[in-house]
Amino acid sequence: MRMLPKYFPSPPQGVWHLGPLPIRAYALFIIAGTVVALIIGDRRWAARGGQRGVIYDIALWVVPFGLIGGRLYHLATDWRTYWGPDGAGLSAAVRIWDGGLGIWGAVALGVLGAWIGCRRRGIPLPVFVDAVAPGIILAQAIGRLGNYFNQELYGHETTLPWGLEIFYRRDPSGYIDPHSLDGVSTGQLAVVVQPTFLYELIWNVIVFAILIYIDRRYLLGHGRLFAAYVALYCVGRFWVELLRDDTATHIAGIRINTFTSTFVFIGAVVYIMLAPKGREDPESLRSKDYVDDESEPAAKPADELASVTAASSDGPAASAGSAED
Repeated sequence: MRMLPKYFPSPPQGVWHLGPLPIRAYALFIIAGTVVALIIGDRRWAARGGQRGVIYDIALWVVPFGLIGGRLYHLATDWRTYWGPDGAGLSAAVRIWDGGLGIWGAVALGVLGAWIGCRRRGIPLPVFVDAVAPGIILAQAIGRLGNYFNQELYGHETTLPWGLEIFYRRDPSGYIDPHSLDGVSTGQLAVVVQPTFLYELIWNVIVFAILIYIDRRYLLGHGRLFAAYVALYCVGRFWVELLRDDTATHIAGIRINTFTSTFVFIGAVVYIMLAPKGREDPESLRSKDYVDDESEPAAKPADELASVTAASSDGPAASAGSAED
């Protein structure tokens, strides 16, 4: 009888080359997650009474701000990798396609971008973030698959049956390292670790289901659903950080993301307690350039009647003018 492998293997590589063009799994999953979040957000926005397509317009501000914020947070909390004694330098710091996005920075600057977009459209920010919150956490779950292909965000060594095999990879220059993003597996096992990326992925999917349920059950509004997303994510992230063993900045022996999860969780819970109850009036979701398509057919007959009346009252004069011309 054929024996099943004891552990789960990592993918042999995370980058494929089509000529000079690199196709990166990390980038593909980030893009896929963003698309899913936009589709879900647009449908939820319309279900709340908003205009279809507004989510995509505001996303033009949210996505670039979120990417920049995520990268800045990563650089700030892992600065030794780039500017330490043997750091990779500025050129590596700007290569966002190699991975390295901090969710806290992405959310913070992403909300700033959303505020700019909402302000330009005359839409309240809290109701917007409530609409997109479930899609965001699901996008995070999809993005974690990119970490799987990159052999990153893993935990301590383990002998658990669901342990993840990390292999040495050889990069194009011939250098062998398990952390090589452009490398291909040599087949030589480096270590078996806890798949913390998978733990967080599963938790994110659970949070997505919880958000959908409580939103339908309690009709949360005024930013409280978004705050619930933040608080629930922090719970899972705090636990995952305790299991991780990859490179990270520590304060007093504790990973900095553990502190961030704690403080952000407290802030989210306080907001939920203080924010107004209930849900916003659907009228508040309509942007300043909103056009009610259903009202146009009713308006046309009135306009036509006014035109006919005006033409009838001016009929003789108009006829005389025409004859003179």
